[in-house]
Amino acid sequence: MVIWLCGLSGSGKTTIGNSLFQVLKPLIPHLVIVDGDAIRDLFGNDLGFDVKSRITQIGRIQKIVKFLDKQELVVIVTALFSNDEISRYNRENFPSYFEVYLKTPLEILEKRDTKGLYNGARLGHIKDVVGVDIPWSEPINSDLVVNTEVSNVDEIVWQIIEKNPYLSKIKLNLSS
Repeated sequence: MVIWLCGLSGSGKTTIGNSLFQVLKPLIPHLVIVDGDAIRDLFGNDLGFDVKSRITQIGRIQKIVKFLDKQELVVIVTALFSNDEISRYNRENFPSYFEVYLKTPLEILEKRDTKGLYNGARLGHIKDVVGVDIPWSEPINSDLVVNTEVSNVDEIVWQIIEKNPYLSKIKLNLSS
């Protein structure tokens, strides 16, 4: 099972992924998390953030996830992507794939902007920011779309568990 959390920078992918991991790990010992920023770090931050580098980065993540999935691990992925080909590849290559789109309006992300990413891009100090100077292609076939503007982390975690066919069975055990 692969649970792929996607959305623009600042939408809560890592926070929600980590929270989902904490809730599920006691029940699913073979659960792992693959975070886009952690993978960049593992490879020595050798890529930029331009479109070509982002595609290479997602390709790395997909290969790692495929390796883990073949070992029958349950994988939570937290990674920004903005390409229908990526989603199509994931659905074709991960037999139990569940995509969660953390939909947050860009205006909200710019207000939250704790890293100064969006402000820096608007001022011209930072380039290659998805949603600003790299177009964002909203996922169109996500299994779950969550508006992070109106839901808190715990609510989103439980929505993921309830809507995911595999995890909803585990939820029964959580309720007991």
